[in-house]
Amino acid sequence: MTNNNSDIMMARDSANEDIFDCIVMADEKFRGDGYQEGFQKGTDQGLQIGRRHGASHGAKLFTEISFYHGFAVTWKCLLQRGKDNKLKKRLKAVVSLLDLIQNCSYDDPQSTKLQEDVDRLRGKFKQVCSVLGIQTDFRDYRNLAQGATF
Repeated sequence: MTNNNSDIMMARDSANEDIFDCIVMADEKFRGDGYQEGFQKGTDQGLQIGRRHGASHGAKLFTEISFYHGFAVTWKCLLQRGKDNKLKKRLKAVVSLLDLIQNCSYDDPQSTKLQEDVDRLRGKFKQVCSVLGIQTDFRDYRNLAQGATF
């Protein structure tokens, strides 16, 4: 009987230890689970914000490049009509801007080559504006366009 009582006492002590272990370990388990859940939510949210940010900056960049393209195509059409040597020099500058636009690598947005190409485009655009005698500061034109009502 004593043997039986000691087995019961050991089983009770073992059960108490298990209960306390569960309580102590629950804190660790919930902390770990909470960390994992928070990490996953933060990762998901970061990816969403990153996508929006990238799309916004990509749209701005390609709006700028599209402007350069429209500008160059328009001037090419205007300059092709003349036969003067000055006009030929200007046309050559405009055509080189168009060539640069067409040869840019747009495939990889993280490529350092894309940034170099865009920098070259901006420089070439300023050069073409200089050759054409056009100011490159379009703030006045934007202000006029914002004030226009239709």
